[in-house]
Amino acid sequence: MPMFYKIDKERGLILASGSGPLTFAEGLAYQGRMLNDPDFDPSFSQIADFSQFSSFDLTAADVRKLTERTLFAADSRRAFIVPNDVSFGLARMFEMMRAHFGEENIRAFRDLDDALDWVLSKDKPG
Repeated sequence: MPMFYKIDKERGLILASGSGPLTFAEGLAYQGRMLNDPDFDPSFSQIADFSQFSSFDLTAADVRKLTERTLFAADSRRAFIVPNDVSFGLARMFEMMRAHFGEENIRAFRDLDDALDWVLSKDKPG
């Protein structure tokens, strides 16, 4: 199953998830669907839950290419929920590469509650 998302306009939040293997092609397709969605607002925050993916078929070069596309505003909070060390490492790599483009509010979490607390506390410093 490809990645999917739900936009909660009232909270200014995008909830994303998926299952099966996560591939570079699916990552690009997901980005494209969001950018073309009329309800997408780059100022929204995001929680992307990667805990149901069976594998992460991404190389470091793939992650680098996925970071080249700017989707969100620099001050949007983005939380990635990751189930294991491999996915945590990929999320941290994405986080560091996007920081190069001025996005300082991306974090990797192991727990949904921690991710929600951080994303929904926008008024507090990152």
